Amino acid sequence: MNQRRKTRVYVLMGVSVGVMAIGSVVGAAKWMGVSPFQKAQQPGNAANSVSEVKMLVSLSPIERSAKLVELAATQSATTNPPQQISPQSRARYLLANDLIQQGNAAKALTLLDKLEPEYPILAAQIALKRAQAYQLSGDKDKAQKAWEELLKNYPSDPVSAEALYVLGKSKPEYWKQAITEFPAHPRSVEIALNKLKQNPNQPELMLLVAKHGHYVKDYGTILEQLALRNSATLKPEDWEEIAFGYWEKQDYGKGAIAYGKAPRTAKNLYRKARGLWLDGKIPESRIAYQELVRDFPDAEDTGMGLIRLSRVSDAKDAIVYLDRVISKFPNYAAEALLDKSKLLDKAGSAQSASETRKLLLTKYNNSDKAGELRWAIAQQYAKGADLKSAWQWARELTTHNPNSEQAPEAAFWVGKWAKQLGREADAKTAFEYTIVRYPESYFAWRSAVFLGWPVGDFTTVRDLSPKVVQLPQRPEPTAGSPALKELYQLGQDRDAWNLWQIEFTNRVEPTIAEQFTDGLVRVGVGDNLDGLWMIGSLRQREKPDDRTEYLALRQQPAYWQALYPFPYLETIVKWSQERKINPVLVTALIRQESRFMPQIKSVVGATGLMQVMPETGTWVADKIGLKKYSLENADDNIKLGTWYLDHTHDEYKNNSMLAVASYNAGPNAVADWLKRFDFSDPDAFAEKIPFPETKGYVKSVFENYWNYLRIYNPEVNQLMTEHYEAAQKKAKP
Repeated sequence: MNQRRKTRVYVLMGVSVGVMAIGSVVGAAKWMGVSPFQKAQQPGNAANSVSEVKMLVSLSPIERSAKLVELAATQSATTNPPQQISPQSRARYLLANDLIQQGNAAKALTLLDKLEPEYPILAAQIALKRAQAYQLSGDKDKAQKAWEELLKNYPSDPVSAEALYVLGKSKPEYWKQAITEFPAHPRSVEIALNKLKQNPNQPELMLLVAKHGHYVKDYGTILEQLALRNSATLKPEDWEEIAFGYWEKQDYGKGAIAYGKAPRTAKNLYRKARGLWLDGKIPESRIAYQELVRDFPDAEDTGMGLIRLSRVSDAKDAIVYLDRVISKFPNYAAEALLDKSKLLDKAGSAQSASETRKLLLTKYNNSDKAGELRWAIAQQYAKGADLKSAWQWARELTTHNPNSEQAPEAAFWVGKWAKQLGREADAKTAFEYTIVRYPESYFAWRSAVFLGWPVGDFTTVRDLSPKVVQLPQRPEPTAGSPALKELYQLGQDRDAWNLWQIEFTNRVEPTIAEQFTDGLVRVGVGDNLDGLWMIGSLRQREKPDDRTEYLALRQQPAYWQALYPFPYLETIVKWSQERKINPVLVTALIRQESRFMPQIKSVVGATGLMQVMPETGTWVADKIGLKKYSLENADDNIKLGTWYLDHTHDEYKNNSMLAVASYNAGPNAVADWLKRFDFSDPDAFAEKIPFPETKGYVKSVFENYWNYLRIYNPEVNQLMTEHYEAAQKKAKP
């Protein structure tokens, strides 16, 4: 807040038309307008009761205790088929886990007794919980026996790594076995880290961490030490693992060096060149791109490599590189043509530039780059007050380039310009189209405002308190073993995450299903930053099969609930109501600021969920008489952040666009913009914000706000459904 800062920015987009069902947090039930037991208390058959157990997962152990006790003691009225798990078994397992967390080993052991035959899908996990319960009870002999029985009965199951870890504390050979048989298990990574503390010069253990320990706090340091101390002995395949680790951590400069020592493939050379570019080493990057072009002239990565090489070369060489792309790499030809036209313009070759653009709009008429060109032309006409021509070019874009990055914005402005031209019917059609075609976008929200939907405008959003309703049951992961899916749906996030580290073997090029599952599992353990990125970045997949799978996935409500979660719901509601600010707006801002990571810090020191600067926190704390606080504490951070958001709203007469912009860039910047730009049209003003970060920030916050509404608010969700169905009927011949 109050400053411009570089942050990892993710653009997360999609579409949803499903209607949600039931609230999930007791403390926020009033705001959400639904009782958490509303559906669970309905009578039903055994299958419904099974769902009933999973519906309790979103409640805290204390809140669900009585219901689980009741279900655990209830025998099913029917005999369940072997493949069907009884509600009693699930309830016993979930309740036993809760009791272990609460320190009640005796009751947990009673519930776990002879549970394996009734719950075979989690038999190994039950054995693990039994061993943990005995450990908790302090009975060393029974605990030792339980760990040994686990190892004997489930030697190839990943839970054996837990037994090997515990048993290895007294018998070191078990730790060696864990590393050998389960190198990807978090316990094996922990063993490796412990051994490295005793003796740092163990490259094989450092490699294990490099490959399997991306989540380790000091991961980057381990990579550096591995590369520095063992450079001469590392194999190319080892360097590839190190390079991928650096790339995952966005340390692109070091990643580039490592990719230069990895197996010489087109992809690795491209990443070397790209990493050098991102690290600001432009001359070195140019040389690396030239290596790629020379050694892999026909590789697909070379097409993009040539385009990037053209951007770090003089104009004469750049055009040669771009012509090579145009003639040899059709997937990148449109981008090369657009770049070439810009170079020709700069060189004063207006006629050649015009011909190049004509070629782009004819031969590659449906490409995203043709859409980018059409939007640039539309904006030029609008700047010159020729709204009719601007409208025509924007309409052409939505017709020929509906999947381009500029399409949602163009579709909205088709409506806005039509309205300004007095073409009300055309405007209404365009706004409706924007919502149907780009329902996840900021511009869908703006369209909904113009259509009169109850979603709030910049001047009214603050005072709304929308009802939101969540799915009662977690989605099933799209990849992984039945045990992993069961653990996740039962809310056993750490156990699911541990198991997934073994099962997720395709990290470099995961499938759509694997990447979505990885995102779910990461978010489950609080790694929201990377988890939401894994889910949201699925939209970037370009291969036809991947696109098809992704488009099918994003039709599921569960996908959107995973992408727009409600961590810290009760705390957000509490302080939002205290400040009389729309809780959904606060949630949207937190999602953009920190991805719900309570201890995250920006490069300039902004801290916590609402990214409060230390000096701002001190100032606000003094205003409200708060003597002791921590910006890393969720309650304190939201308490301070919502006060400041209330303050920015007061500064700008409750105009939430200006308040949100001020939260990001500071009041001085916003005051300057108001002097420089006309504010009579807020949409036009938003486009003129001169700070690219703040311009994107404002749109992202309100896009988040809109997505929370369309996914969780029953009224808006129903309007979306009706709107979508009406559009389908119109589309039928």
